[in-house]
Amino acid sequence: MNILVLGSGGREHTFAYMLAQSDRCDTLYVAPGNAGTAKIATNVPISVTDFEAIKECVLKNDIGMVVVGPEDPLVQGIADYFSETEALKNILLIGPSKRGALLEGSKERAKEFMLQHSIPTAAYASFTKESLNAGKAFLDTLKPPYVLKADGLAAGKGVLILQDINDAKQELENMLAHQKFGDASNTVVIEEFLDGIELSIFVLTDGEDYKILPTAKDYKRIGEGDKGLNTGGMGAISPVPFADTTLMNKIEERIVKPTIMGLKKEKIDYKGFVFIGLIKVGDEPYVIEYNVRMGDPETEVVLPRIKTDLVDLLEAAYRKELHRIALEVDARAATTVMVVSGGYPEAYEKGKEISGISSVEDSIVFHAGTAVKDGAVVTNGGRVLAVTSLDSDFRKALKKSYQNIEKLSFDRMYYRTDIGFDLS
Repeated sequence: MNILVLGSGGREHTFAYMLAQSDRCDTLYVAPGNAGTAKIATNVPISVTDFEAIKECVLKNDIGMVVVGPEDPLVQGIADYFSETEALKNILLIGPSKRGALLEGSKERAKEFMLQHSIPTAAYASFTKESLNAGKAFLDTLKPPYVLKADGLAAGKGVLILQDINDAKQELENMLAHQKFGDASNTVVIEEFLDGIELSIFVLTDGEDYKILPTAKDYKRIGEGDKGLNTGGMGAISPVPFADTTLMNKIEERIVKPTIMGLKKEKIDYKGFVFIGLIKVGDEPYVIEYNVRMGDPETEVVLPRIKTDLVDLLEAAYRKELHRIALEVDARAATTVMVVSGGYPEAYEKGKEISGISSVEDSIVFHAGTAVKDGAVVTNGGRVLAVTSLDSDFRKALKKSYQNIEKLSFDRMYYRTDIGFDLS
């Protein structure tokens, strides 16, 4: 079948890379794509939220499957648009309905869902501009650090963790009264801080059954030692070394099963990925957040470890036949290191020529923010390239990624040299 991937980042390049290896993939399209996807697929210059243009593209190119990479089209209801449009209703769209996507679209809704289905998470309360003073009073009842979360989508930057009570109250006011994150912070969730180590669990579900994909751990902060500003992610490792059988059993029984059962009980149409951000406190797992798509850069280490044909897996999820398919996973570890533009996650320049990509050996370069200009590959985003490697353990894989990054070059290139520092 012909397949369309929606998105333009490292996650979407990874999807395209894996789908292109399937014998079942005829022609592959990516919208809007990047310089990396252009080498293995046909890039289509349309926005991921322009549903009419996507419809035209699907019908014109006889596309049978659409894989939705980012959260925006899901939250805006692309799955509902396909199921309610006569010409599109038989297309295999991989992604949850608008109701399902609310698990990521609203932090408040996600917390209510966890409470409803007895899924372990931090204590919380949510506030609006009208209840700002109540929010400040609630902060007084907590111990530092203080966690403030914009309710809506804020491109991964809507979570603040603050040590000082006065700073926390001021930031709450900035979010609610001064719209620090725009409409995303019309409601703010204040959460109890959980102290532990984080990991990500990825589940592919058809709304009835599920497959737990390889675990991953990403590194969000811009600076070494996980210091500095939050980013979209600076690197990732899979599998997570401390996610042993005992912990994974707890995660499946207490979190994954109740999540899928909750979707079923609430009659939510969900055919796609559930990304569960977890924290291990002592020996116990708690949910920090849900996302309704694969993570980035976690996709760059999770998908390359999946040996089962990805088209088969995704079709089974769409057709509610996941119970019939076996998930085969590469036993090797995978690591990815993100190469970013100088100044990111704040102001940075685009259009810097990138050299050295063709010199990379025994690693895969996934393009995150690139474009082609006058025949050259140039930077086109904050996160530019993800260099993924596989080996018998994550340290060996990391060594490969770092050796290959040394072959890459562009003006003001930056990357963290300590991915996996907390796992040794």
